[in-house]
Amino acid sequence: MSEQELTYFGYVCAPYLHNHKSIELKDQWISSKNIEELFFVTGTFSNESKPYFSDSTNHYLLAKFKNGQQITEDLIKHNQEKTSFVFRVKEDLFERESTGDTNFVSVYYLEYGESGEDHVEIANLLLKKDKIHMAGLGFMDTFCKTPSKFTFPYSDNIVIIEVSSEKSHQSVKKYCDETRRDVNRKGLTMTNLVSLSILDQLK
Repeated sequence: MSEQELTYFGYVCAPYLHNHKSIELKDQWISSKNIEELFFVTGTFSNESKPYFSDSTNHYLLAKFKNGQQITEDLIKHNQEKTSFVFRVKEDLFERESTGDTNFVSVYYLEYGESGEDHVEIANLLLKKDKIHMAGLGFMDTFCKTPSKFTFPYSDNIVIIEVSSEKSHQSVKKYCDETRRDVNRKGLTMTNLVSLSILDQLK
């Protein structure tokens, strides 16, 4: 992994298991200058992604970070029995002002990698959805004490969206499902990996 890849900004999703390592990591990230925002979230994995991440749990720490290299070091030090996910953003599709706080982050994968033109089309479709505050393309790394039986084949084709809405998590999830269907109608195969409902902002 090159130095440039390690310095991408992005999101990290670490299992919150109410044990010493989870609490230590939470306290570290609250005081870290590398962490811009920190949330306590519920993670819901799609039926398509569950076979790859059968050790998934319900509650996670979700952090928005500036530098991926520091996150890698944090997760090596606080490696756990459940998988941690790091989503590094290579291409910021857009970010805009939004009313209300971010209350949902949805992560997808593109099954065919898609071309630059396809990425533009995806960005344009996501832009039409006014509740989407940020969208980016990136890649995923995982950390776990016990490696998964199956290798996730789409780690290099990740799409991340942040949604700002005052509505319920269930309502926002439906909104994200509609968005995914809009993209798929254009012949682009975008599949949900995990939906993250924000329960509390810790930083």
